[in-house]
Amino acid sequence: MKYIKDLHEGETIRGVYLCKGKRSAETRNGKPYDNLILQDKTGVLDGKVWDPNSQGIADYEEKDFIEVFGDVISYNGSLQLNIKQIRKAEDGEYSLADYMPSSEKSVDSMYEELLDFIRRISNPWLRQAVEYYYVKDEEFIQIFKKHSAAKTVHHGFAGGLLEHTVSVLNMCKYYADTYSILNRDLLYAAALCHDIGKTKELSPFPDNDYTDDGQLLGHIIIGIEMMNEAMNSIEGFPEKLGSELKHCIISHHGELEYGSPKKPALAEAMALNLADNADAKMQTLTEIFKNKPGNDWLGYNRLFETNLRRSSI
Repeated sequence: MKYIKDLHEGETIRGVYLCKGKRSAETRNGKPYDNLILQDKTGVLDGKVWDPNSQGIADYEEKDFIEVFGDVISYNGSLQLNIKQIRKAEDGEYSLADYMPSSEKSVDSMYEELLDFIRRISNPWLRQAVEYYYVKDEEFIQIFKKHSAAKTVHHGFAGGLLEHTVSVLNMCKYYADTYSILNRDLLYAAALCHDIGKTKELSPFPDNDYTDDGQLLGHIIIGIEMMNEAMNSIEGFPEKLGSELKHCIISHHGELEYGSPKKPALAEAMALNLADNADAKMQTLTEIFKNKPGNDWLGYNRLFETNLRRSSI
């Protein structure tokens, strides 16, 4: 197959892609057409089926793997596929590994780095709480290693949640090394668990979409429930320490309008918010620049509220 990142304007292609999204619409003249989002591990591509009732368009649904035949064009500065033929691909015609965007880093190496941070936690209560999932729960470990950190925006790929967590841990290490007011054990435990709820907020690939609990509760509330389960399993876990750990998780988005029920009130919560926000934004920029090579201005970006361009050097 030819990966989406390697497509060029003017090509005619035939290949199997994941139908990430499908939406029916009408032109201004009332003619029906379908909008598709095609995906492989290298990215996504908009597709248009201008004649969905033609003989060349077989039955298919969203989340199906489909073989498409069509022409690659450029529209408003982005590539688009005008699709002439579609059929649902059969088992054995595709490998799931080709359709899951994945971390470019070694998952095993990152997880070992995460475990090393756990070994640095000297407080026995906090260490037991994080080991409840990261050391003792094999099902959770396998899910966490493969999970994304978001549906879109940043770290929206397999292994993204692990990569983000390790990055936040390393930033928190810098803060703890630099500012003596920080409780290193509490900060590390909070960094390890701040996004733990995303393992239940988002479904695994290829869907990578919000679950019912993700929509109704969100990963912060789910994370608190998960940490309550861990702490309740440890006889005598100090109530005050538990509240401080949960506060760091609850407030890690920093602002009420960003989804945190409380604003940071502890130094460790503030440090965690800074680390989480910094990694999310830098990874978002990384993904934007990766998908837009060159150093031309990219236009106004709503997330950053500015016009973006990579540096000339």
